[in-house]
Amino acid sequence: MRALVLTGPRRAEVLDVDPPSAGPGQVVVAVERVGLCGTDVEFFTGEMAYLHQGHAAYPLRPGHEWCGTVAEIGEGVDPAWLGRRVTGDTMLGCGACPRCLRGRHHVCEERHEVGIRRGWAGALAERLLVPAASLHPLPDEVSAAAGALVEPGGNALRAVRAAGAGPGARVAVWGPGTIGLLSAAFAASAGAEVHLVGPSAYALAFPRLLGHRNVWTADDLPDLPFDAIIDATNAADVPARALDLVEPGGRVVYIGLAGRPSLVDTRTLALKDVTAVGVLSGSAGLRGAVEHYARGAVDPEPLVAATVGLDQAGDVLAGWRPPGAGPGPKIHVMTGNGLP
Repeated sequence: MRALVLTGPRRAEVLDVDPPSAGPGQVVVAVERVGLCGTDVEFFTGEMAYLHQGHAAYPLRPGHEWCGTVAEIGEGVDPAWLGRRVTGDTMLGCGACPRCLRGRHHVCEERHEVGIRRGWAGALAERLLVPAASLHPLPDEVSAAAGALVEPGGNALRAVRAAGAGPGARVAVWGPGTIGLLSAAFAASAGAEVHLVGPSAYALAFPRLLGHRNVWTADDLPDLPFDAIIDATNAADVPARALDLVEPGGRVVYIGLAGRPSLVDTRTLALKDVTAVGVLSGSAGLRGAVEHYARGAVDPEPLVAATVGLDQAGDVLAGWRPPGAGPGPKIHVMTGNGLP
């Protein structure tokens, strides 16, 4: 089968590799669509921290935002999965440690991460091997484009839940990328008053097209009492700024990662009685994201600017944007795959 392989920094090739075979408790998915994200770009450039911490190494096969159809099942897997449209959890815990047994498999010390950590081959391929326990079924109401946005949607939904967004709450979402835009959409669907903050007027043009009215740069953000702030940026100065701006007794959610340490003054945190929450992975939010998409409460499809083939995925990781691409932040890859 064909798969995208990163063989070193800034080296990506589509190669013929051995297809996976489902072992006990596993399934093989015929991948339909995959989203490219910042993590994939960092692996391409060699900047990804896991490469320097020993959690990942070249050659590696990326891709963790995906959807497809179960094409093969292993021993012990419910036959009802065969032929079902699915997406899946990126975080694959060991299943036996105290963290996994408490439902925190996404922070298992021995976890694999699909297309990211400890060599588990990713979804930028015609076939993907995953545990059946990691699957989430996709109803007919969820398109392939939306299905490949469940993983970032799960992250965003977890951030919104951590922010306590709901009717009467005023929430600032900092960062108009995929996670930020999805966070804003989930917060709005929960009834919150949402304000979206971006680095420039240019970066805020697309959110305006989506219908967001309260969009601001950091310089013109109005002096309002924000009950919660979600940092979905990669800017090292935003975490401290968010803590300064949030209301006493409010909540700050950190889901973005900067390329260098982002420092906050814990004295401010304590004296303002602020709750700070870090979010890693969409695991606990995947089912909720699917449900929101299925009932039309959140429509993620406008975020997809273009869809390319597997042979063009490496070019996108290198910074190429397809001619005619829309203004959205997300590029999707079609594997050209279908069930036999």
